[in-house]
Amino acid sequence: MGGMMTRPHKPTRMLGVLFAFALLVSACGGDSEDAGSASETDQSDGDEGASGTTISVPEDHQTIQAAVDAAKPGDMIMIGEGTYNEAVDVETDRLTIRGADRNTTILDGQFKLENGIRVLSAKGVAVENLTARNYTTNGFFWTGVDGYRGSYLTAYRNGDYGIYAFDSVNGLLEHSYGSGSPDAGVYIGQCYPCNAVIDDFVSENNGLGYSGTNSGGNLAVINSVFRNNRAGVVPNSGSYELCYPERETSVVGNLVYSNNNGDTPAIDVALLAMGNGIVVPGGVRNTIERNRVWDHTRTGIGLVPFLEEDANDNMPEASDWEQPCDEQKAKPATAPEDVENPLLWNPQENIVRGNVVSESGIADLGIGSVDTDLSELGNCWSNNEATTSRPKDLESLAPCDGDQVGEVAAKGWDVDELDVVSWLAEQGDQPEPKDYKDSPEPPEQDNMPDAATAPAEPATNMPPKVDLASIEVPEKPVS
Repeated sequence: MGGMMTRPHKPTRMLGVLFAFALLVSACGGDSEDAGSASETDQSDGDEGASGTTISVPEDHQTIQAAVDAAKPGDMIMIGEGTYNEAVDVETDRLTIRGADRNTTILDGQFKLENGIRVLSAKGVAVENLTARNYTTNGFFWTGVDGYRGSYLTAYRNGDYGIYAFDSVNGLLEHSYGSGSPDAGVYIGQCYPCNAVIDDFVSENNGLGYSGTNSGGNLAVINSVFRNNRAGVVPNSGSYELCYPERETSVVGNLVYSNNNGDTPAIDVALLAMGNGIVVPGGVRNTIERNRVWDHTRTGIGLVPFLEEDANDNMPEASDWEQPCDEQKAKPATAPEDVENPLLWNPQENIVRGNVVSESGIADLGIGSVDTDLSELGNCWSNNEATTSRPKDLESLAPCDGDQVGEVAAKGWDVDELDVVSWLAEQGDQPEPKDYKDSPEPPEQDNMPDAATAPAEPATNMPPKVDLASIEVPEKPVS
């Protein structure tokens, strides 16, 4: 067997990629108050704030782009209600770009324009209280920036991602909504340490709820809802982007449910991952804690391998996992003849504890690989409320001792193994992807408080501090 899936080439991804967490068949705990790998996020150094100048659209400039081009660092662009058929590029630092009404101040790409608002290397740009829809790639997009914030944003019916931060650090995405994207409703990728927070985000009707390739390091996904996607929360490793592996992401206090939705757009990866709540293909040192996860046809929380065909580099040794992204980028490239191909990334040293997981078709908790001794991967499970696991009795096989794996059982890993290989055979039976252009209108979303009067707030001192230890398992919503 051996599957191959092609992940669409992204505008910022210059490396070719055949992306799959298919398996290479032919080759061969602690206290709930402990916040895990990142107990609180750090703030970056401050910068100059707002200048006090407000530029109004359409009063001062007819278009958003004209207003942005006229702005100076620290200015605020206030956009009146209406529909704007624009693709806006931002290259000025510390702007605040705000809509008068989140639900009626709309950027519409008409399925012709690429990105709603794209921030290109500009520091400290905040975008808030807006909707972006019908773009061929992304709704809101920060790339190569230091300091970013997206607040009270709605992104739907976009051809790639809803809200997307790539190769960017020191950020916050909050009180926002993403739906109808073939890839992910929200994405943070290629950064370490990312120093970023996703808080109070609702992601539904996408291929993936959250995707995070090679991101991590003081990265927290908290207090959010991932529902009715093909798959829910999917952080993964792969050498087709830089800063590998994916590592040190804290997924805490989220509602993750019913991610079996075949009536969505989807890239190939979403077809293969369908039916999983939180699934970690090849990620390392993540903390998955105090989430409520239910109603998945495969696993509630699954640790799985990722097979990369035509890899660009080998997986770094564990001694290099703490190397900052900038240092890794500066290293000489590995000679192609020295790269292991295909390359199997295994999930390692992940902590899964204190979650409430139920109604999973295969297993509430699971880990799988091929030709790999699972007992040597260093993952651990403790204090989860779960009925089933594959292998059986995972919490006895590898309990957590604080933030480390405890005493690992030598035997028992072959009892009720998780057969991820079978997912390949099932991929062709999954519902065909829908056209993202046909994705439904979302419900009306909450507006930013005091949008008309609140002062400009550029994205300096990002992200805010977060006390992960104080986050509890969220209550199940009343249906």
